[in-house]
Amino acid sequence: MTDPAASFSLPDDTDTVRAALVEWYEADHRSFPWRETTDPYRILVSEVMSQQTQLGRVEAAYREFLDEWPTVEDLAAADRSEVVGFWTDHRLGYNNRATYLHTAAGQVVEDHDGEFPTTPDGLQDLHGVGPYTANAVASFAFDNGNAVVDTNVKRVLYRAFDVPDDDAAFEAAANELLPAGESRVWNNAVMELGGVACGKTPRCDEAGCPWRAWCRAYETGDFTAPDVPTQPSFDGSRRQMRGRVVRALRQHGALELDALGHRVRVDYTPEGTHGREWLTDLLSDLESDGLVSVDDDVARLSR
Repeated sequence: MTDPAASFSLPDDTDTVRAALVEWYEADHRSFPWRETTDPYRILVSEVMSQQTQLGRVEAAYREFLDEWPTVEDLAAADRSEVVGFWTDHRLGYNNRATYLHTAAGQVVEDHDGEFPTTPDGLQDLHGVGPYTANAVASFAFDNGNAVVDTNVKRVLYRAFDVPDDDAAFEAAANELLPAGESRVWNNAVMELGGVACGKTPRCDEAGCPWRAWCRAYETGDFTAPDVPTQPSFDGSRRQMRGRVVRALRQHGALELDALGHRVRVDYTPEGTHGREWLTDLLSDLESDGLVSVDDDVARLSR
């Protein structure tokens, strides 16, 4: 059987890759109520609600659900028909998710004295809790999970590191990147990257993606992915040129501006439309993003 890890190659400087993502996430990220708690009950509720449901609708329903049943004991004691009715009224998808959540609450109370299991394997013993949800709860509640791999994470790994469209390869790559003992912050960060910067239509520069210096898609301008089968529209000229700058500096090291310009555009001429002024403007953006530094008309990667 082929080793899934043999089908991709992560950057050699993985510690720098990890640090860049965590720093980006901790500097600024979307605020959701389930990110402000480590209560496994509240996190389980959010995970079950979020399955194929828009986060905007989930956030309002989540708050109302917890107003009605604030603890796992409250939910276990509730009438199941009321829980299902809540689910239906808030258009949260398949009603069996409500019944699974109600049954799982009963298991926690009756079989575990109100204490949630703390490992992915233990959490999977709860009714309706599959591997993904168990791992998410273990990560976000107990900082004790493996890498979470959802559609957003697959898209990021496929684009950034050329991980093939294979579940085993995605899982292997995600777990190789995961810093030991930091599943809570890491899984939140990589999912945020997929949701904010690396969506179906990428926002690499606008969102300040921290992985642009390593990203294959950013270099090539090809942002296809397993859930994006055709090339999405994007500001191809400028983004592609920025990617070419990063690629040229990675391949050749520090370069004088004119030498760099010829590697970025075949029609580069210092005094032309796409010349020194155009290149300096492009480099200024990259300097602002902390990717490139320019000194004495020589450009080099900052990382």
